Amino acid sequence: MKAFTNVRLPDGASASVVIDGERIAAIGGDVPAGAEAIDGRGKLLAPGIVDLGVFRVDGPAFRFGGIVRAALMPDQSPPLDDPGLIQRAAYSGKPDIWVHPLAAATRGLKGEELAELGLMQAAGAKAVATGRRWIADSGVMLRVLRYAAAFDLTVISHAEDSGLTASAVATAGETATRLGLPSAPAEAEAMAIARDLALAGISGARLHVRQVTTQAGFDLIRAAKAKGLPVTCGITPAHLFLSDLAVSDFRTFAHLSPPLRSEADRHAALEAVRDGTIDVIASGHDPRGPEDKRLPFADSAAGAAGAETLLALSLNLVRDGVIGLERLFELLAANPSRLLGLDGGRLVQNAPADLILVDKDAPWQVDSGRMRAVAGNTPFDKLPVQGRVLRLFKGGREIV
Repeated sequence: MKAFTNVRLPDGASASVVIDGERIAAIGGDVPAGAEAIDGRGKLLAPGIVDLGVFRVDGPAFRFGGIVRAALMPDQSPPLDDPGLIQRAAYSGKPDIWVHPLAAATRGLKGEELAELGLMQAAGAKAVATGRRWIADSGVMLRVLRYAAAFDLTVISHAEDSGLTASAVATAGETATRLGLPSAPAEAEAMAIARDLALAGISGARLHVRQVTTQAGFDLIRAAKAKGLPVTCGITPAHLFLSDLAVSDFRTFAHLSPPLRSEADRHAALEAVRDGTIDVIASGHDPRGPEDKRLPFADSAAGAAGAETLLALSLNLVRDGVIGLERLFELLAANPSRLLGLDGGRLVQNAPADLILVDKDAPWQVDSGRMRAVAGNTPFDKLPVQGRVLRLFKGGREIV
C-alpha cells in the first residue's frame, strides 16, 4: 500500500491519495498505518495520460511525457488488419506502458475491402480507424460504420478529402503560394467531415474525427453534437500553437498531416477547446528519421514526434486561461479512456492507479537532438516550455 501526501489534485484540492495494489483505495482522509508514504512536496498528482492515436510504440518518449496508455494507429508494417497482428501489438508495451491497438477499417488500409472487425475486437482492438487516409468510397465507409456499430466500436476517421489533398503538402493560402508548395484548400477537411457525419447519422455508429483543425470543421462538429449525434473530435498541440507560418523556412519538421492551417483557424481551434467542441488532445506521435525529413519539403514525410511535449505544451492552455487544469486532464486522459472503453483516466476511488506526479512549473527547453523518442523531429525545437513529469505509476507500480 502506498500513500501520496502533500499533493495537489487537478481540481485544486490538497489531499492524500492511497493506492492499494493496482487501484486507488481512497482520496482524502487519514493515511493508513503501515502505508509507504510518498511526499509530493506540493506538486500535482494527476491521471496518467491516455494518448489517442500514436503511430509508433516509443516507451522512453511515453514515459518522459507521462503517457501510461497509448492507442496505436493501424498504419504499421504490415497494417493492423489481422487478429494476430492486433494481439501482438497489444503486448508490445507491457508491463510498463499499455498499448491499445486500433483495428484497420479496411484490408491493408486501402479503403476497399472491410477487415474482420469482430475478430480483431476479440483479439484486443479497442476501436476502428481509417488510418492516415480518408476512405473515399462512401459505400465502403458506410459499411465500416455499420459493422463497427454492430460491435459497439468507435470509428476513428481521418478528415481530408483525398480528391483534393492527394499531392498536397500545405494548406492553400499566402504561405503555400509564396513558397511554391503543392497545396489543398482547407475546405477539404470540412468536406470529409460532412460526408462522414452524414454516414454516421445513417449508421448510428460512434464517430471520432481524430484531428479537426479548421473553423468550418469545428462548426460541423458543433452542429452534429447539437443534433445529438455520437460524434467527438480531437486535435494535437501543433495545430493549437502553430500556423502555416511555421513552414515559411521550408522546415520539414513542420510538415504535418493535416498540414498546419491559417492563423484564423488556429484561433478557432483554441475557441473549440474553450467551448468544449474538442474532446481529446493527443500527441499524434509520429517520429521520423533523417531519411524522411532531410529532403525537399514536398518530398519529405509528414509527421512529428509529439509524446514528450504533449503535456508541457497542453499546460499552456491552462496558463493562458483557455481551460482549467481539471478540464485539461479530461482532454488528455478521461475522454480518451471513455472513447476506447477503458477503465482509467480518472482520479477517483477504485480507478486504476495510473498516476503521474508533475511539476507543472518546471522550465525546460525542447531540443530535437536530446529527445528520448526514436527520432526528434519536432516543430517546437528550441521552444522554452514548462511542466515536467517527476514520477509515473502504472497500476500502482512505479515506471522508471
